[in-house]
Formats: sequence, C-alpha cells, structure tokens
Amino acid sequence: MRSLVTGATGFIGSHVARALLDRGDDVRALVRTGADLRNLHDLQIETAVGDVRDADSLERAMRGCQRVFHVAALYSFWVPDPALLDAVNVVGTRNVFTAAERAGIETVVYTSSVAALGVPRRGEIVTEETPMDPARIVGAYKRSKYVAEQVAAEFARRGLRVVIVNPSFPVGPGDVKPTPTGRVVVDFLNGRMPAYVDTGMNVVSVRDVAVGHVLAAEEGRSGERYILGGENLALKEFLSRLSEVSGRSAPRVRLPYAPVAALAGANEWLCRVTGREPRLTRDTVRMSRHTMFYSPEKAIRELGLPQTPVREALASAVAWFVANGYARPTRPE
Repeated sequence: MRSLVTGATGFIGSHVARALLDRGDDVRALVRTGADLRNLHDLQIETAVGDVRDADSLERAMRGCQRVFHVAALYSFWVPDPALLDAVNVVGTRNVFTAAERAGIETVVYTSSVAALGVPRRGEIVTEETPMDPARIVGAYKRSKYVAEQVAAEFARRGLRVVIVNPSFPVGPGDVKPTPTGRVVVDFLNGRMPAYVDTGMNVVSVRDVAVGHVLAAEEGRSGERYILGGENLALKEFLSRLSEVSGRSAPRVRLPYAPVAALAGANEWLCRVTGREPRLTRDTVRMSRHTMFYSPEKAIRELGLPQTPVREALASAVAWFVANGYARPTRPE
C-alpha cells in the first residue's frame, strides 16, 4: 500500500508518516520547494515536490498511490492577509479532493480540526454531533477549517471514500514551527507566562493523533468525522502538569479577560507595524472565553484510538523542545 501524505514536514503530518511506516506502508510526502525537512530526515520515504495550491503537482504526486492523508494546512490564528488561509485551507483542500477523485484514490483521510466543530458553551463537552452555528465561529482560521470540512463532506457524498478526523490540541516531539499549542509550552518553559486566563482545552499526544489517522483509514466510516482527542484540562491544570514534568513553577495569577483583550489588540497593532507574529491576538482571547472540551469517545469506540497519558505526552514535548534549543533546561543534569 502506498500513501501520499500532504503536510508531511509538519508536526502532525510527520507523525502520520511515521505511523504509516510502522504499519508497513510505502510513504510519499508532498513537500513544498524550500520546505524545512528536519522532521523527515530519518525516514525512509519518497518525496514529491508540490503544493496544495498547484493542482498539477497534486495529480503527479498521487500517481501510484492508493490512499491520501491530507494533513497540510495553514495553522495560525494570525496572518497579515487572511485570504491566504482560504487559499491553502479551502481551495487547497478542494484541489486535493479533485485530484484524488481523478486519480482513483481508494481512501482520503482529511485532517480537519476541533475548530470545525460546534462552539462549546460554558461547561459543555462537544461531540461530533454538536451543531455548529457559523455565526459563532471565531476568527479566519476556524472559519477556513469549517468551510474546508464542508468540501470534504461534499466529496464523500459524491462517492469518494472520505474519513474526516478532528484533532484537538496535540503535544509531543517534532513541533518545529512551533504550533500555537507548542508555543504555549515553549513560552511556559522560557518564563514568558507569568499569568493565565480561565479557559480549558482537550490535550492529546501527537503520536495518538497520528495512529488515529491510520486507524481512520482502516476502520473509519466514509463521510463520518472522529475527534482525535485526549484529556480535558483547565488551563491552570495544564500548566500544573507542565510544572510537574519540567520543574518550572506554574503561574498563580489569573487575569480577567478585559485587560488581556486590550493587551492583545495592542500587540496585534505593534506586530502589523514590525512585521512580527503576535504571541497574543484578539481572536485567541475571544476563543479563551470558551472552555474547549471535547469527547474522543467515538474514535476510541469505533477506531480504537489510543489514550496516552497527558503527562507522558507533555514530558516528551518538553524534552524535545529543550534538546532542540527552543527552551533552556529547567532541572540540573
């Protein structure tokens, strides 16, 4: 079995490639010209140069493949030009599915996000069936993932075998960018998080997410979506777990939303002037007003999704960030 993985140089995609190799697949990775290949340097895989925005490159990359894992996406809560999110996440996804349909691909596993699910109300645990009110979507990134998931569902209705997976907040090694979730870990390790807000998230091992992709291809039902999640944690508890595995003290001060929102607005303005990416945006503050708890029970029941303890996943993330120079060691050797 040969599988094409888009986004294979990234955090989730590289782990999907590893999980496929562990299953005995031949793996072909779609890589952009000039991409950072650090996550692939030790993998016995084939590469195909291309871009999800280039339909011809996708058709070439899919030749001889039976399955496609479409992991590539622009994962950012702040971009100077929001049109880029649509170009990559929406138009790029349509390009992938169109090419897969033409190439006679047997199965496409589409990496959506919990961002495409219903927006939780305070204290609610979201499932795959929680209704989405598009008017409640916060930010251009979440809107792009919601629309892209509708594209995936459209191709499933047309007869292509499409399984949709919705990862929550993955942590682990190999977060080279790092992702927004990884940035929280790095900022914590570098003492850049003196306080926290009252929010929550569902945290999952990136390795479990990767295995979940493979299980979705093997066991998932076409047209269905599966939350690839782990443990629901308040942000205060998440930081406490980080403290346990790193030896660094967790912040004790909880900030109200109003001053944080004002700070985020000022930070965005400054970054538009300097061209740097803000660490805090108004969208992320708006999202933090929701406790982002999700249930992975469907994926556990139907796919056999593993559930690595969060502490273990965080420990592997901390070790990787320290070993690769993102953060200084926090305990004496």
